[in-house]
Amino acid sequence: MGQVVSGVIARSRSAPVELVRIGIPDPGPGEAVVRVQACGVCETDLNHRDGRVGDGFPFLLGHEAAGVVEQVGSGVDDVAPGDFVILNWRAVCGGCRACRKGRPWNCLSPLTAAQPMVLADGTPLTPVLGLGACAEKILVHARQCTRADPSVAPAAAALLGCGVATGIGAALNTGAVERGDSVAVIGCDGIGSAAIAGARLAGADPIIAVDTDPRRLEWATTFGATHVIDATIADPAPRIRELTDGLGADVVIDSMGHLETWKQAFDARGPAGTLVMLGLPAADERMDIPLRELRVRGGAIKSSWYGDTLPSRDFPALIGLHRQGLLDLDAFVTETISLNEVEQALSKLRHREVLRSVVIP
Repeated sequence: MGQVVSGVIARSRSAPVELVRIGIPDPGPGEAVVRVQACGVCETDLNHRDGRVGDGFPFLLGHEAAGVVEQVGSGVDDVAPGDFVILNWRAVCGGCRACRKGRPWNCLSPLTAAQPMVLADGTPLTPVLGLGACAEKILVHARQCTRADPSVAPAAAALLGCGVATGIGAALNTGAVERGDSVAVIGCDGIGSAAIAGARLAGADPIIAVDTDPRRLEWATTFGATHVIDATIADPAPRIRELTDGLGADVVIDSMGHLETWKQAFDARGPAGTLVMLGLPAADERMDIPLRELRVRGGAIKSSWYGDTLPSRDFPALIGLHRQGLLDLDAFVTETISLNEVEQALSKLRHREVLRSVVIP
């Protein structure tokens, strides 16, 4: 075993997370050890801790992170020790059907480290989304590392690894929002707020934010929402139609993933419009779709997985926008915390008190 460091694990379903010592192997062929400088606490971590995603306990939490490469194994040419990198959980393989068809953002066999990180007793850990970055150091596949401008604050850069890139990508990549499109985003959490920021970058107008929390609606306006709808006061779909000349929005993004919000998004979608499913529904949720509405209204219903992000293409571009003052990544960071505060951060996330808590190991 190469190194022993501290990391945050979920040992069993819905149990409080634990800060423990974990073993990090020396990097093998194609692998790298990264010293984590910042790691966001994301809804996906909460879903793994609660057993909504997978049953590979114990999980090593964390998957949106940035840090510095410390060691590399044989055959690694893209990154070197000392490089500042953003970690990504869809390292394209280059050989699967999606990659061969020129759609690497849909890679069917994303690359991860071959060796496991382990507990002190040798129990293998399941790293969340193949990363497990809520630790002082982690072992990853070298292609999970995307070099980035080291002048960007690690806490801001880390969020590109999942939440911010996912939300912006849902608007720009999946939803293909264009200048002058009308856009509605249902659910203004961190990812939903990023979708609003993406719509603003595309030149959409109006950009309509929907939520039940006035605080989140206020956050949404800072990222570019031109109108807000408190869903506890007004039915979102009719109000969205009012704000779009009675037609409905060109692109509606459901960041919540609940049956109720999906129905709202479906009803708020205009003729030939696009509905982007961004939030993760519960496994037992089912929906009835009026097929005639699908046929008559046209358009598309799309699922957005990682915002159809291609890290090698999108991370540098988003960093560039941040440096130009067009994308305020720092605004997504509600608080910075230590490794021993992750349980509290998950509670804040569940109760919608933060956009992002970011761990500084």
